[in-house]
Amino acid sequence: MQVEILNLDGKSVGKIELQDSIFGIEPRADILHRVVTWQRANARAGTHAVKTVSDVAGSGRKAFKQKKTGNARQGERYNVHMRGGGVVHGPVVRDHGIDLPKKIRSLGLKMALSSKVKDGTLIVIDNEKMNAIKTSTLAKQLKKMNIASALFVGADKVDENFKKSAANIINVDVLPTIGLNVLDILKHEKLVLTADAVKAVEARLA
Repeated sequence: MQVEILNLDGKSVGKIELQDSIFGIEPRADILHRVVTWQRANARAGTHAVKTVSDVAGSGRKAFKQKKTGNARQGERYNVHMRGGGVVHGPVVRDHGIDLPKKIRSLGLKMALSSKVKDGTLIVIDNEKMNAIKTSTLAKQLKKMNIASALFVGADKVDENFKKSAANIINVDVLPTIGLNVLDILKHEKLVLTADAVKAVEARLA
């Protein structure tokens, strides 16, 4: 399929051919859900933890004598039912990551790209290069292109002036091709690829 190539002023400067095997497949919600779940699970730090009885600092002596106190007998003052004691069945440090076959990950990325084409929210620009760091200039250009929420994807490296200009614009993120992922594609209204990024994506998913 062919789509127009725009510049940052929203003017057409040519056309580009997109591979149907990457940008033209039918999206499936179950595949996208599996990939997003895998991404979010792997992003969890898993560093949450609580102290069990053996971790609480303090003496191991008996809390009080066995008899004639009017209290229920207690062996440890740091048991789980005592004030200041350990926590039972609390979270422990662990890896929340799950496995997902590479074929499913690749398919999910293709479906996310295809969903943007299907919705008419995929935009291809000639390049993202800017002469200077100017957030106000970029904001005006995005408004002219009717972009309020977008993920911009460059080739191997993103132009530093563009990246820094976009840093303070709400709902606009910038990634190189290597960082392209399903979650970021789906959480933005529009996906903006440079012409070089299209070639890089097609080479990556071929």
